[in-house]
Amino acid sequence: MGFHLPLIFAILSLAAVALANHAAQPAPQLYWNSVLPNTQMPRSISELLHPDSTSEEKSTYIVNAVGNGKGKPEIFPLMSNRNYIQSHYGVLNRNYIQSHYRKCPPPSDEGKPENIPLARSGYSRKRYGGGPPPSERKRCARGPPPSDKQLLHYKELAIFFFEKDMRPGATMKFQFPRNSNTATFLPRKSAQSIPFSSNKLPEIFNHFSVKPTSVEAQTIKQTIEECEALGIKGEEKYCATSLESMIDFSTSKLGTRNVEAISTEVLESGATMSMHNYTTTPGLKKLEGDKVVVCHKENYPYAVFLCHAIKQTAAYVLSLKGDDGEKVKAVTICHLDTSEWNPEHLSFQILNVKPGTVPICHFISTDAIAWVPKHKSA
Repeated sequence: MGFHLPLIFAILSLAAVALANHAAQPAPQLYWNSVLPNTQMPRSISELLHPDSTSEEKSTYIVNAVGNGKGKPEIFPLMSNRNYIQSHYGVLNRNYIQSHYRKCPPPSDEGKPENIPLARSGYSRKRYGGGPPPSERKRCARGPPPSDKQLLHYKELAIFFFEKDMRPGATMKFQFPRNSNTATFLPRKSAQSIPFSSNKLPEIFNHFSVKPTSVEAQTIKQTIEECEALGIKGEEKYCATSLESMIDFSTSKLGTRNVEAISTEVLESGATMSMHNYTTTPGLKKLEGDKVVVCHKENYPYAVFLCHAIKQTAAYVLSLKGDDGEKVKAVTICHLDTSEWNPEHLSFQILNVKPGTVPICHFISTDAIAWVPKHKSA
């Protein structure tokens, strides 16, 4: 039997191309392909896989001393305008959902007043002695409540809403800003080699060549403290410093690797920096399961996601059409049990309801990921 050399060369060439493509893929993507071969990767993740990606929104850069394997340090973006991300209408709900809904002990009238700096707003307020221990004071400190004028304005926006507000034809005013936090993923091994603890802040600042008194240092400190803060009752919380660890946490909490990872996406003209009226269109889809893992992008030199799994939660995909023709696939989270939320939570003020009385819904931002079990085929 003779050898078919052309066929052999063709097979070898295809194999070489496959190996080259495999080698070109970053380690986080290889892990995704291995663990989640049947799960489509959302854009909010895929755009963070390559360190050389660029964005017009990058404003501040930090040198990552891990390097790129060629003797040169890699540059990772760090959002300096943290207040914009935290308080802008499009993601105002994330600020409260993520860290301000925990019940905190009321302050007593004993002791002397003290200034407790607020980790998120940069302001301070007087708080009297008693109340939570020192380790809990910072996360329990609250800023000034919204004024009547602010609250009236918030009520005009779809920061929080009811399940019935997702019916076709309903109109909601909202904004879906572009992803401006473009810090990319590090491979897990690289991320694990970098300290991530409030006890190691000097070492972390030195690693990233950041001055301890700089805005960047304060941002790093706030993110780590947010990750270390305790969750509320029934919440399982974890900060993923790599895509691999995010996959492991999410699949372990859902109890399966047959999952769907989904994000809010602007489908047509692109996310805008202005407010629009959106009308819900037919096609509301309820995702599987009563437990959802939601991972929010944090401000850090490399990609870090704060993930939390909360029971008694429903997830939907809502189709929206803006008054400018923009179409949005909006991932919506509905919290079915709010009894453990802080009674001063903004959602209760906007919707004029009390904790534990009615499900409360909100969109997730375009840089967040919702993980849910995938529908089992019959």
